[in-house]
Amino acid sequence: MAAARGVLYVHSAQPALCPHIEWAVAGVLGVPVDLTWTAQPAAPGTLRAQAEWEGRPGTAAAITSSLMGWQRIRFEITEDASPGVDGSRHAYTPTLGAFTAVVGANGDILIPEDRLRNVMLMAAQGRVVLEEELDRLLGKQWDEELESFRYAGEGAPVRWLHAAV
Repeated sequence: MAAARGVLYVHSAQPALCPHIEWAVAGVLGVPVDLTWTAQPAAPGTLRAQAEWEGRPGTAAAITSSLMGWQRIRFEITEDASPGVDGSRHAYTPTLGAFTAVVGANGDILIPEDRLRNVMLMAAQGRVVLEEELDRLLGKQWDEELESFRYAGEGAPVRWLHAAV
């Protein structure tokens, strides 16, 4: 099976959660994980970390599932497209919950046809506003909430994580 790769961004976490986050990621990757944690200026008293990872396709979704149970954590994880597998982007914030999108090889979010047809039908019926639903499908609210945390993380150290094969 082809290897997948991506980046995990823990935008903010309480210091007491940091070892638990490392254990959760290690449980998915099958190898010990030791992230480099730095202060998160966008949320004083919290820490941030980022790491590039390699593993099986679907690793980003598995890591997302392992981290979503905690409140008061903000994170994003990407998985690049690999042969025969679309990429993905997952984001989580305490106020919005989880967001997942399929990402093409060029980095654009790809919205499945059935989801677009459903949104167009609901908009035609007056049940939703088309532009608002398209923004939701593109993750606009998550981008807006996480932007200050992303900016505060520029220049932070990056570590490579390799899954056990």
